[in-house]
Amino acid sequence: MGGMMADDGSVLLAIGTKKGLWLAQSRDRQRWSLSQPLFLMHEVPSIGIDTRGGRTRIMVGARSEHWGPTVFHSDDLGRTWTEPENGAIRFPEDTGSALERVWQIQPDTAGRPGVVWAGCEPISVWKSVDGGEHFELNRGLWDHPHHDQWGAGYGGAAVHSVLPAPDGEDTVHVAMSTGGVYRSTDGGASWQARNAGISAYFMPDPNPEFGQCVHKIARDPEEPATLYAQNHHGVYRSDDNADSWQSIAEGLPSDFGFVMLTHPRRSGTAWVVPIKADGERIPPEGRLAVHRTDDGGSNWRRLDSGLPAQDFNVVLRDAAAVDTAEPAGVYFGTRGGDVYASADEGDNFMTVAEHLPDVLCVRAAVVSG
Repeated sequence: MGGMMADDGSVLLAIGTKKGLWLAQSRDRQRWSLSQPLFLMHEVPSIGIDTRGGRTRIMVGARSEHWGPTVFHSDDLGRTWTEPENGAIRFPEDTGSALERVWQIQPDTAGRPGVVWAGCEPISVWKSVDGGEHFELNRGLWDHPHHDQWGAGYGGAAVHSVLPAPDGEDTVHVAMSTGGVYRSTDGGASWQARNAGISAYFMPDPNPEFGQCVHKIARDPEEPATLYAQNHHGVYRSDDNADSWQSIAEGLPSDFGFVMLTHPRRSGTAWVVPIKADGERIPPEGRLAVHRTDDGGSNWRRLDSGLPAQDFNVVLRDAAAVDTAEPAGVYFGTRGGDVYASADEGDNFMTVAEHLPDVLCVRAAVVSG
């Protein structure tokens, strides 16, 4: 069943790869039209789709080996693109740093129109108040006393998750590899490490204040103090705004992976894509599958209908997304360049695209028209 589109719109699926951006659209989430490549030969590790205020703005964190990294935006579903003069993200001169990569673009809530967050490499958080055209460095995190001790994960030194709290709250959570989860309760002015219960088995002290290699975090849609984390070994839930974390990995074939998604409306529903541990980074037994919980991690259900019988490719942390249609759609792409869509919350998948370059980022949104 395709389900209903919100506002009689269509779903826009944006696919960022190692060598360009593809856009797909569907009115029923069964038949998809796929664009020709955009930003060909640009790495596209981050995409944000902002549908607040009745318009759709696509923001793309692109990186050229020749021109470097920047943020482009489009207000006409990808027909034309704009890059701010002098770039959207530039480190102040006194930092002695330069932008390497934009890992995350996250629109804030409807109650904070124009606010967009970015997580970048080197490890930093940025805030825009003009819809993602220009960003300002968050000095509270950049000047944090832990900053010099944060390290690079296998893919680089990244702030890869930014979770603004609902309207009326000044809480923001970020996660980084490596460093772990940090929380601000004053809108980003100050930050505290919040990793109690998340293992760092690879460190001399397996339970440090910070230094964990958290791969992705997501917030529950109804309970803002409930968060989920996929760690470098470990799947966790917190019910106290990240003050403490408890394992919910029992029932999964592996506690390693990169993806963590939560439902746009229903509390307790989350999706992960388990990967075999460090030495063999493939789906367990070469059988690609999504796993969903509907009860906060007490039970997990394996979902692989419509997926290939055998696939040895990994799904990266931002190469997966959900939409806001009813029922929610689930999307992901692999490092082998295949992109899959489910119109029924993961129960059944279909192929949207095949043989693209290495998929780095997938985002989906219901758009008007």
